[in-house]
Amino acid sequence: MPKAKSTAKAKAATANIHAVVGSDESEVKRVASELAQQLVPKDAGDFGLETIDGAADNAEHAAKQIRSTIDALNTLPFFGGAKVVWLKNANFLADSVIGRAASVQEALEQLANVIDEGFADGITLLFSATEVDKRRSFYKTLAKRADVQVFDKLDSSRSGWEEEATELVLRRANERKLQFENGALELFVLLTGGDTRQIENELEKIDIYLAKDRKVDVDLVRDLVPLSRGGVIFELGNALAARDLERALRLVRRLLDQGESAIGILLVAIIPTVRNLLLAKDLMERNRLSRPHQPFSFISAINRLPASATEHLPRKKDGGISGYALGIAAQHAHRFDTKRLIEGMDACLQANLRLVSTQLEHELILTELVVKLLAD
Repeated sequence: MPKAKSTAKAKAATANIHAVVGSDESEVKRVASELAQQLVPKDAGDFGLETIDGAADNAEHAAKQIRSTIDALNTLPFFGGAKVVWLKNANFLADSVIGRAASVQEALEQLANVIDEGFADGITLLFSATEVDKRRSFYKTLAKRADVQVFDKLDSSRSGWEEEATELVLRRANERKLQFENGALELFVLLTGGDTRQIENELEKIDIYLAKDRKVDVDLVRDLVPLSRGGVIFELGNALAARDLERALRLVRRLLDQGESAIGILLVAIIPTVRNLLLAKDLMERNRLSRPHQPFSFISAINRLPASATEHLPRKKDGGISGYALGIAAQHAHRFDTKRLIEGMDACLQANLRLVSTQLEHELILTELVVKLLAD
């Protein structure tokens, strides 16, 4: 088989190098697979794609696969056409035993030199990996020479993640022509937690169930999407905000049965809900903001307010306002008056003190608190 000449310019090589990386394994695999199909010449047949499995068992295996990639890049396509070399699912760019091995680093340096020098016209390199240490020299070469797409998992422990997850769900839902009704989208986002694979799986389930109907309501989400711990906590917050006493008490009991501590339920679900209702109510009254139809419209409204009106609001790591939870609260704030919410915060404080300083039954303390918050 003839060998390719290594005289191509770096500019040409750059146009023929693609990388799909990131911690979101499902998305990386999906995008890389679609990109491979797009890049393969239509008339190349079975010879248009040369795939090398980068999921190595050990350092020796990883170095071998890297060298196989180099050989493939230096080998001209059959019949003088074009081809794609896909180093797929590489696991040796992470800060791991395999990734740190001298033999792997040496092989990667050789591959980096091939990328820098360029390879023959008609040859395209596609690289995909889910664990990448961006401090390493090979990744820096890749970032400089390749068209890089990064897909990282959403961090659901980070404030404001819901906004990014909502955009992702809406984009995927629109592809299936699914239309989420009020409340259903927020619940779906919380239940799936920003996990791309679960989002896709649950949307597919809903898509099949609905058939011709495209409307997704809250009841359907509750019926089809598994209710995780985070989902139960979110549902408890919803029940409190909706002043649904029976459902709120049932969810408190469910969380306790699942082993959640009473103090945890208070701090993670009840207090944040009451606080957000109070903050949203105050913002709406002070600045004459109307009740939003969905959280994003409220986020836009508070972003237009002067800094002095929002300086007390909770913030994300980047300094922006953590507005998603406030937007949900603003949809329900009309059910409460300000005085009642202030009294509610005081009741939460008293419940907290009773939980940590008395021998009273914890379920009784939470039940009394929920009744005090919601009873007419």
